[in-house]
Amino acid sequence: MAAIYKRELKSYFQSMTGYVLTAFMVVFTGIYFMAYNLNSGYPYFSYVLLSINYILIIIVPLLTMRSFAEERKSRTDQMLLSAPVSLTEVVLGKYLAMITVFAVPCVIFCTFPLIIKSFGTAYLKVDYLSILMFFLMGCVYISIGMFLSSLTESQIIAAVTTFGALLLVYLWGGLTKFLPTSKTSGMIGMVILLTIVAAVIYQMTKNWMISGIVEVIGVAIVVALSFVKAELFENLLVNLMEKLYITEVFENIAVNRLFDVSGLVMYLTVIAVFVFFTMQSIQKRRWS
Repeated sequence: MAAIYKRELKSYFQSMTGYVLTAFMVVFTGIYFMAYNLNSGYPYFSYVLLSINYILIIIVPLLTMRSFAEERKSRTDQMLLSAPVSLTEVVLGKYLAMITVFAVPCVIFCTFPLIIKSFGTAYLKVDYLSILMFFLMGCVYISIGMFLSSLTESQIIAAVTTFGALLLVYLWGGLTKFLPTSKTSGMIGMVILLTIVAAVIYQMTKNWMISGIVEVIGVAIVVALSFVKAELFENLLVNLMEKLYITEVFENIAVNRLFDVSGLVMYLTVIAVFVFFTMQSIQKRRWS
């Protein structure tokens, strides 16, 4: 894994991608830092991170689009998959290289709260926790982008689909307010989610029987619950979607100064899920 990690990390900085992304993030953050913290005297650097978190939906697709799509297009993925390393090491090596590139500007961000402190009052605990959660949120986005890159051989398609997915994640909180709250809509929503889960299982296993059994059992449970305890489905869709609002975990620290351990666990879980999905996508291509 170390060899793949070094190879990928070296490629990002040899092609200037790492330098450009780092410079862009630092300069962009510096502009907001001057406006909010230095000129306006606002003591929280977390407010700057909250204001710039939308740039991740631009930065991450550029960082992840070449991770596997370029390998497939140039057919170098065949050599990579036949190398004397496991598939897990291949995926983790690439993923760790990408989050290392993203970690460089985040480390530079750690100097900004110290600059605030040199001029007066600073809230270092809140600011550094905000930087940590901003970094982890970026790691979640990178895992999503890496998975989407593994599905295509076109870097453009990988970048566009990642941008669309991250834009959906960014707007998730506002979109949940438009969801219906009735019991019937909750039941329909659960059936749709079960269908999506069954489709994902089929894509990974290519076994209609397993995916069909999962969906039939799930639908049967939903129907049974609708007769036994129908009130469970009221507001169920909205409540379930709100639990998947990734950005809220970061906002709780940046805005409300609240550190949510469950949010940290959710970030790590989402990262693990999309890394696993990426491995399954590559494994499927290897055997086909």
